[in-house]
Amino acid sequence: MSRHRYRRKVVIPIICTAAAVTGLAAAIAVPALARPAPTPAVAAAARGDVLDALQRDLRLPPDKVKQRLAGETSAAQRIRELRQGLGDSYAGAWFDAATGKPVIGVTDPRQAARLRSTGIESTVVTHSMTTLAATKNRIDQLAANAPDAVTGWYVEPKSNAVVVEVDPAGQDARTTQFLKGAKASDAVRVQRATARPRPLADIVGGAPFTFAAGGGQARCSIGFAATDSGGGKHFLTAGHCTEAGGTAVGADGGEIGPITQSTFGRDGDFGLVDVTDPDARLQPAVLRSRQTVIPVTGSSPADVGSTVCRSGSTSGFHCGEIQALNQTVNYGNGKIVRGLTRTTACAEGGDSGGPFVSGGQAQGMTSGGSGDCASGGVTFFQPVGEALQQFGLTLVTSGP
Repeated sequence: MSRHRYRRKVVIPIICTAAAVTGLAAAIAVPALARPAPTPAVAAAARGDVLDALQRDLRLPPDKVKQRLAGETSAAQRIRELRQGLGDSYAGAWFDAATGKPVIGVTDPRQAARLRSTGIESTVVTHSMTTLAATKNRIDQLAANAPDAVTGWYVEPKSNAVVVEVDPAGQDARTTQFLKGAKASDAVRVQRATARPRPLADIVGGAPFTFAAGGGQARCSIGFAATDSGGGKHFLTAGHCTEAGGTAVGADGGEIGPITQSTFGRDGDFGLVDVTDPDARLQPAVLRSRQTVIPVTGSSPADVGSTVCRSGSTSGFHCGEIQALNQTVNYGNGKIVRGLTRTTACAEGGDSGGPFVSGGQAQGMTSGGSGDCASGGVTFFQPVGEALQQFGLTLVTSGP
């Protein structure tokens, strides 16, 4: 367990440069970036920015993007309505971008027939979600012995399997032994990893949203603004950005506040910064660009297959699709993190901690990934709900 609580302490401020602007207005803790809640005109511009980003990253024309977003919203509602009635037969659900409709997996043909009679596409599979989750949890118990060549594992409803990814370049006797234990169930499928994931903190020589690392300073991105029961101000970010404690410093070189809590390991990747700057205003928004923001209206989780977008201080605003929930990721050197969401949105060093949103719904904070925004890649995020619950916080939102 890698949860730490730090005592408040005085730390010499580190001067930040403009390149270090943290990637989220939702927790803007520097007066230069604080701004009032978005007006209707600004909100409309933000929706246009999201559509532009989805067109670029998913390579879809404008009308197809709008159709897809409407389909995702409808599918999510139908899945929530039907899931409870399926009981132990439920085997996962996802949004099918080709049809614009939800697909629900079940192990009972009678349930499949019932779903189809209501117009819902259904497929009969072998393993229930209960079985798949138990299989993944069993592999999680082997995590302490996972070699770096095994980059992660996750439940994939579409293939009705727990997928274990392996980097063939690093395979050795330990990898073979681990896979032997992992494949004790026929619900496990092994596939080749295209690259090894890494945390997306970016070590730089000067500093920006600051935390000490390796004798120097590192840059990450602000995640989401939140408040505690007493009205105290905070922001969430990635736990690997806050492991060292210290003080967070904004883009203008001013202290935002002390880093107070951090989790980076089997329990997740999330950290907390107290916002003690009296002039800082918590904003329910995510930076789309220097001129526009995306309002944050809630935190309802999106389904597999749904579109999702992220903001970061290095690469800016990019979108992709959710590929899997509750993935265990092996970052190497013993750092194995459970409970992450896998996406096709690109990210780069320094984007760690930045926000993921689906529509106006907060999804989580960037943890790590592979690739970059020139060639594409896979990026993982820590679901925001777990962090809010663990720290006893309420997300700052702009309302419905």
